[in-house]
Amino acid sequence: MQHGKYCLATDGASSDTATSEDCLFLDIYAPSSATQTSRLPVYLFIQGGGFNTNSNPNLNGTGLVNASENKIIVITFNYRVGPYGFLTNGKELQGNNGLRDQRKVMEWVQKYIGQFGGDPSHVVLGGDSAGAASVSLHLVAYDGRDDGLFQAAAAESVSFATVFTAEQSQYQYDNLALRLGCVGNASQTLTCLQSKSAVEIQDMNYNIPFPGAADRPLYMYNPVIDGDILRDLTYTAFAKGNFVKVPVIFGDDTNGGTNFAPQNTSTLAQSDMFLRDQFPYLTLEQFVTINALYPNPNQTCPSVGCYWRQVSNAYGEMRYMCPGLYISNAYTKYGVPQSWAYRWNVEDPDQIAEGRGVPHTVEVNAIWGPFNTNGAAPLSYYPNGTNAHAVPVVQGYWTSFIRTYNPNTYRVNGSANWVPWDNTKQGRLLFNTGGLTNMENLAGSDLMERCDFWYNIGVDIRQKR
Repeated sequence: MQHGKYCLATDGASSDTATSEDCLFLDIYAPSSATQTSRLPVYLFIQGGGFNTNSNPNLNGTGLVNASENKIIVITFNYRVGPYGFLTNGKELQGNNGLRDQRKVMEWVQKYIGQFGGDPSHVVLGGDSAGAASVSLHLVAYDGRDDGLFQAAAAESVSFATVFTAEQSQYQYDNLALRLGCVGNASQTLTCLQSKSAVEIQDMNYNIPFPGAADRPLYMYNPVIDGDILRDLTYTAFAKGNFVKVPVIFGDDTNGGTNFAPQNTSTLAQSDMFLRDQFPYLTLEQFVTINALYPNPNQTCPSVGCYWRQVSNAYGEMRYMCPGLYISNAYTKYGVPQSWAYRWNVEDPDQIAEGRGVPHTVEVNAIWGPFNTNGAAPLSYYPNGTNAHAVPVVQGYWTSFIRTYNPNTYRVNGSANWVPWDNTKQGRLLFNTGGLTNMENLAGSDLMERCDFWYNIGVDIRQKR
């Protein structure tokens, strides 16, 4: 199979021949037996990349189709990222074009997927990391308006970043325009930017610090509150009940922050600075609580900074773990019983030896199958590996959810009954090493106490009003 090129990335080399400004392609994986009358369930997957890159281009949907016994269709696609997808001046250049790309794919599916054997009235929206964040944003888009574009959603490691209004993100537009020699009023600078080649833009396409921060964030370009597709901050939208009420899965990995926090973080001050660079409105007073909630777990620190795991724990929960749990609570609060939560705790020996624990979105390699993620899968996920059985187990749940909106329908024999989330027990499915599964209840746990802190300061991390 020949794939289309994927989209130009922030900090990506202009000489990278795998990327292009002409990048809006999608791949469709359908059983060879599918016909225009098959009306198979559709899994529409949004890749991650922090809204700054396409980090999962060309995932192979064959593994999921096979795991479903040829009963589903899988779609993957690219969308614009960085300045191409999320630059705005709040006026002539609208924001959130990357999200609008995603929305266009959903509309395309409604019109044409029947010709490939798919059922446009049975679409499950999926995604990982920024793709999972995109899932949450489409749930709250247009104040939670249900346009019938999807009937269920599964989000792997949903990500809540710092979110600005279009006006607050103006510094990004101004800085890029200056770097490219584009000055004048809004119309003049936009005309100038549009005249630049992709090579010229890529040579100047890099992140700068958020206002008030000391160093560049991991990801600068993000969706903005534009008053159109996004009308409120994420926590606030879910708190108000302004979201599409469909069956959902939300979950995360045990150590979601280890891939992001600098491994050379050696002091508490460096830990605090890293968090401040990602969330620049955190206050000094709040850091007192953060440092108390996240004590340093390390007694010795061979070959890495002693505060790497401490800052990883804080970052992983504030950006990934807690947002997903909040959304699970919101679905129960507003009367949607078909909501399931999970934690991926499948330990790979190599990742454990590297100190990364169970890192961000590693479950993608099991859900899609280790041969279908372009060499990214841990060795233990392959046949005869210690975690080989985790692959059919998670695929059983995922393909069941895609086919029936319930992850238990065709689950593997011996795997746990995945109990829906409720706000009393707050139970989630735990995926363990070797493919074992069991429920764990979070009510009254230290984790929920820490998450309550992040929810309560949502204003200062630009995730609620």
